[in-house]
Amino acid sequence: MRLINLVLPLLVVVLLFGSQRGEAQTFQQSTNIPNFWDPNIRIPKPNDFKIDRLRFLTTTDFPPFNFIDRNKLLSGFHVDLSRQICSELGILHLCQIQALPWDELDGAIKAGNGEAIIAGLEMTYEQRKEYDFSMPFLHIPARFVALQNSDLGEPMAVSLFRKKTALVKGSSHARYFKAIFPNRQFVEFESIALAKNAVIEKSVDALFGDAVSLSFWLTSQSASNCCRFVGGPYLSIEYLGNGMTIAVAKNKPGLVEAINYALRRINDNGTFRELYLRYFPISLY
Repeated sequence: MRLINLVLPLLVVVLLFGSQRGEAQTFQQSTNIPNFWDPNIRIPKPNDFKIDRLRFLTTTDFPPFNFIDRNKLLSGFHVDLSRQICSELGILHLCQIQALPWDELDGAIKAGNGEAIIAGLEMTYEQRKEYDFSMPFLHIPARFVALQNSDLGEPMAVSLFRKKTALVKGSSHARYFKAIFPNRQFVEFESIALAKNAVIEKSVDALFGDAVSLSFWLTSQSASNCCRFVGGPYLSIEYLGNGMTIAVAKNKPGLVEAINYALRRINDNGTFRELYLRYFPISLY
């Protein structure tokens, strides 16, 4: 299962890391960059790590993490992050990323056609039997959105008194809302589009959902600058998963440790901050 499901047409593209960098908007903002690393934990550099090649498998239907840009190149946060991992390990010349349909990723790994999946594969108990997982490099929070002139704000449990919140029926975010705001009113909709319209039309006071998709809606023409984030962010392993990780084939000793070392370096040297600001025009946090 994927942590977030954002859909674009499926394509199959292979991009060597030496290719032209995909276009993405650089967005400068005054914000706190999320940091999920314990400063007291040291990850040593792998001294005896050896690999003939490192092939990351991803998809093209998961913007802003992986997608096809206007130049028909595979682009996205995951693509650039993979490149930086290889750079930190000094194996850029051995790296490649291939995009496949989501339901072909597992088979490609089992057939030996890749070493790692960087596509939002959820780190569940069952998936741990099949893969080793890197440490999480990003958690996707839940957020509220409301009209620009809304007076909603923390503490949201107080602010939402006698207010209505739009939820998408059957979603993990709907279950999460009901758990942390058990005494607050809500209206469930069959789709996120209907929930957004309810906010714009003022039939509800707020919408609670996935911060990634909501952040891009807020900057879209369809939103017409109607709304903004209020309150939060909200994180929950139980309802929202263990965060974004890289799934590594079981038969690659030392690879997950090497990736963890590279991810920590990327966080500490400011590269993660640069990637985060490039791909998220409104901070998730």
